[in-house]
Amino acid sequence: MTSPLKRLLLFTAKLGYQTRSFEDAARQLGVQLVYVTDRCHQLEDPWGDRAIAVHFENPEVAAYTVMEALRGQDVSGILALGDRPAAAAAYAARGLGVRHNHPAAVEACRSKLRMREVLQDAGLRVPWFRNLPVDPAPEPMLLGITYPCVLKPLSLSASQGVVRANNREEFLAAAARVRRLLKSPEVLATREANLDQMLVEGYIPGREVAFEGILTDGALRVLAIFDKPDPLEGPYFEETIYVTPSRLIEAKQHAVEKCAIDAVRAVGLSHGPVHAEFRINDDGVWPLEVAPRPIGGLCARALRFLFGEASELIGLEELLLRHALELPGWDSPREQCASGVMMIPVPKSGILEAVSGEGAARVIHGITDLSITARLHDPIAAWPDGASYLGFLFARGDTPERVEESLREAHEKLTFTITPRLPVEHPATRRMP
Repeated sequence: MTSPLKRLLLFTAKLGYQTRSFEDAARQLGVQLVYVTDRCHQLEDPWGDRAIAVHFENPEVAAYTVMEALRGQDVSGILALGDRPAAAAAYAARGLGVRHNHPAAVEACRSKLRMREVLQDAGLRVPWFRNLPVDPAPEPMLLGITYPCVLKPLSLSASQGVVRANNREEFLAAAARVRRLLKSPEVLATREANLDQMLVEGYIPGREVAFEGILTDGALRVLAIFDKPDPLEGPYFEETIYVTPSRLIEAKQHAVEKCAIDAVRAVGLSHGPVHAEFRINDDGVWPLEVAPRPIGGLCARALRFLFGEASELIGLEELLLRHALELPGWDSPREQCASGVMMIPVPKSGILEAVSGEGAARVIHGITDLSITARLHDPIAAWPDGASYLGFLFARGDTPERVEESLREAHEKLTFTITPRLPVEHPATRRMP
């Protein structure tokens, strides 16, 4: 057990999936967890977690709020969950004198345009790209757009608003769809920057992998490379299955690791968790995204590590807490068995009315957990408009192939009843959807 005086700031969305896992890990370590979340400061702790209320759309103001709230108190470490909280965490760490990434590096990761510019300047593989206004509708012929290409918002995450276009007609339809999404009340309410712009870039063919790592004073340690066995070719890019260890040949795994090191160095990240996405084809490895945060949602449950001489299993959350607080065990190796997660896809938009087959899915060989995170009778949006999954399936097994098979078999047992959403006038815009 560690001293109860150790205090860690956790920057996260107020309803983040991972917060419960971090609470459990902090309790095991005897660490005081202080939440910093995006909520109204006028409310008197509605979730009962004594969080510091901030607005992540202005990271410097959020950081100042945190520093004022903690004046005279020691802070031993800082972590951020999700893309929006990461910049505020970096500014707060700088002001509190806690080891973390430089704010400029984190800000570069937040913008898809800036990320492309930085990686291109560093000589890494990037497709052609252009920054365009969402209004008025761009004319691709006048801009020299070639096909296939991909249109995407600059700041949204989880592939929300990302659309592939194979010709002029599809380009114009995709641009209109991105524009509608960015002008929707739900997205405008986030107060994200650059909601009047989008990125257009060349489509990169090939298979896609995810990378999980951890930085210590600029040195990158690989935690896992996840295969994404379902092809992500468009027109939308909703992710589904992650499986590790990767089935790529050793040479390609080394190429992914080298590209991750080069990308992290180019962006300027130096300390803490790293999640990255790459495409691999005959030309080599292409970095798609580098983020100063751990893997999102509940996907972290797919990773466990062997701690101490007794090889006690600990989760990614405890590993990250140990790293942030400089406690023994942050360098624990990953368990030997294969593991994976399915982010349960959303088949169509509407109201989730019922879920069946959970019992049958849970008893499939290799399945270790099933969590339905979407709430009944709430609206759910399919990609590219959506950014939340129906839930998460987890599996472990002797081989990645067996894990993938278990996840697919369990998913087939699940049935989701989704009914059309009735058009209702929005109270703010006074418009019908």
